[in-house]
Amino acid sequence: MSAMRKWFLLVTLIGLASCTSLPDNIEPVTGFEADRYLGTWYEIARLDHSFERGLSNVRAKYSRNEDGSIKVINRGYNVEEGKWEEADGRAVFVEDENTGHLKVSFFGPFYASYVVFELEKEDYSYAYVTGYNRDYLWFLSRTPEVSEKAIEAFKQRARVEGFDLEELIMVEQNRAE
Repeated sequence: MSAMRKWFLLVTLIGLASCTSLPDNIEPVTGFEADRYLGTWYEIARLDHSFERGLSNVRAKYSRNEDGSIKVINRGYNVEEGKWEEADGRAVFVEDENTGHLKVSFFGPFYASYVVFELEKEDYSYAYVTGYNRDYLWFLSRTPEVSEKAIEAFKQRARVEGFDLEELIMVEQNRAE
């Protein structure tokens, strides 16, 4: 193998590994219970990014696959096209099932971090999630609507953690499936 190919392979592997890493100074929750996390989550707020641009009524459904991994179905309504869009994925734990750090794939062998850094542990009613860097941020809830107090608490924690909320989108949840 040529030196150039070895360099390219090394850079590619480092790049792929960094997509499943943690953002600096963000810690995933511990005491995570995967089976309690399963079910439907509604997207209350998110930072803007291309793969959800223009979607409202976004929700995620998590269930177990036969191999123990987690099946992910993300669904949102594309207002411009007047139709529902769906993406199916698979998530596995990066460390162990007691740590809220998973890697999720919607495109074959390519994975990206899914880091639960805040979770209402009593009833799993809300979660704050990020990716491998602070360009990704979601506020998820078990209900399609939350109080202003809950939204403000999310924003405050996000600011403390260093997220730029200038592009924060409050997601409409006004359509039944």
